[in-house]
Amino acid sequence: MSQSLKEIYSKRLATSNTSINRLKTKTNSIVIARIFVFLVIILGCYFLSFNPSLCIIFGIISSLIFVYLVQVHAQLSVKKDYFTNKANLNQTELSVLNGNFDNLPDGKEFLNPNHSFSYDIDLFGKGTFFQFFNRTSTDGGKIRLADLLQKNDIENITEKQSAIKELSDELEWRQHFLATSNAINKNNTSESVVNWLGQYQNYIPKFLRPVLFIFPILSIIVIGLLSVNLISTTFFVVWFAIGMITTGTFVAKTNKVYQEANKAAETINEYAALLKIVEEKEFNSPRNIKQRKAIQTKSELASITLRKLGKTLNRLNSRNNLVVAILGNALFLWELNAVAKLEKWLDSYKTTVPKWFETLYYFDAQISCANYAFNHSEHYYPQISNSDVIIKAESLGHPLINKNKRVDNNIIIKDNNFVIITGANMAGKSTFLRTISLNIVLANIGMPVCAAAFEFRPIQLITSMRTSDSLKDDESYFFSELKRLKFIVDKIKKETYFIILDEILKGTNSKDKEIGSKKFVQKLVSSGSTGIIATHDLALCTISKEYPQVINHYFDAEIIANELHFDYRIKNGVCKNMNASFLLKKMEIV
Repeated sequence: MSQSLKEIYSKRLATSNTSINRLKTKTNSIVIARIFVFLVIILGCYFLSFNPSLCIIFGIISSLIFVYLVQVHAQLSVKKDYFTNKANLNQTELSVLNGNFDNLPDGKEFLNPNHSFSYDIDLFGKGTFFQFFNRTSTDGGKIRLADLLQKNDIENITEKQSAIKELSDELEWRQHFLATSNAINKNNTSESVVNWLGQYQNYIPKFLRPVLFIFPILSIIVIGLLSVNLISTTFFVVWFAIGMITTGTFVAKTNKVYQEANKAAETINEYAALLKIVEEKEFNSPRNIKQRKAIQTKSELASITLRKLGKTLNRLNSRNNLVVAILGNALFLWELNAVAKLEKWLDSYKTTVPKWFETLYYFDAQISCANYAFNHSEHYYPQISNSDVIIKAESLGHPLINKNKRVDNNIIIKDNNFVIITGANMAGKSTFLRTISLNIVLANIGMPVCAAAFEFRPIQLITSMRTSDSLKDDESYFFSELKRLKFIVDKIKKETYFIILDEILKGTNSKDKEIGSKKFVQKLVSSGSTGIIATHDLALCTISKEYPQVINHYFDAEIIANELHFDYRIKNGVCKNMNASFLLKKMEIV
């Protein structure tokens, strides 16, 4: 399938590059046309200077043509950026298929040593699953995806699966969404836009709003009368000055709005485009349908409503164009009309925008899930267990390990089973624990898991696999371990968890560790807990004599021709072969 995927993404990359080259040619033509029109404006005004009325009319018409060309150039640039983003998406997938994803966002901001499992199973950070998995393109979508992975939500698994399956079949739609959202200016987050819209205070007086409507109409009449010489040039200049003075009265406050609008306009327009992408898509899965309905309004589409705000903000931003800044404000009160429209819009919709954005964050996060499912079609959507089975997996592996090198294992864990895994150093115990953990997380969020078959009862995950001392909190390593174990004990008193432990109580002496570990595992088993512990303490394995629900498994190593060999296969029973002494001697440490 990987070769087939490479063909798919390579073909899409080539198509995008062809579109980029075509748009570059068109853009260059528009640039030349703009230069030509600009020269025509200068020469035309020079040769028509003998007739002020005709010169003004010619200047206005020519300037409108110039503005139109500017807009066409901007539209072509947007399209070129879109196909550039699309090309980048496919190049990213090709790189990831080749095992290169170090340049993708790693989610290190979500690292949390106190989380129930994310820190232990390397969910976030360099070279982790989040970096491999994440394709979100919005700040809110990235947060939503990280929350999804950490939530420990075990409800509605089949609905989650249905939503992901539906989107996994929609490669073109997913890339259309991402190519559009990747154009959003990352320097101005959606959160900052929402905050600005929510905190905005109106400043255009109500009595002025009728004037803002009437003044542009009167300006058109004045220009018409000037063109047929029914009014003097002096009258036109006076009218022009009135418009500039009216605009100038509010210039300080308008400047402040402009500064925010300049940052927000692009984000608003792109989010409106994303809303339209969702609105135009017909969904069948209940979760996706529900999210689509959340952006429906009674009067008009949410994308159209948000686009109106974007156009209003763009009007403010066009003040940087000299023609608009002078003629637009003097004759049409351009900026004040834009602010008035902004304030009218906010009065109706500013509390609705955050809800629309949340829908987009949902689809942004779901696209990452669907993209993963599409790229791993050989993976298996878990079946919900109706028996006492907690996990029953065939050929279970870790998705970050290359499938050509990965050794998969079968495992069955039933309700109240507690598995004790022993084994030699580097034999695969910790990797197996992280394999179980990550696949439980994937199963709970509705994702396919890295297995040939997988049956499970949805269950929350809790782990203790990586603890450290804290100089800041004046905590020893051992005390940190105890706190973590206390955290687990408190959690399982209230809810059911699948518990995964790796070599607990490492911060104390061997005998004390053996006694303490045994008592702790006995406590967990007595409470009816289900889980796994990996250990080097063979004495723990004797618990199975007292508790039949305890099962012993092991990973081992063989010394062949004075070399260590690992098969990374889980086996029934207790490990007999350890390799610490051999490795010390082999590496000439002792």
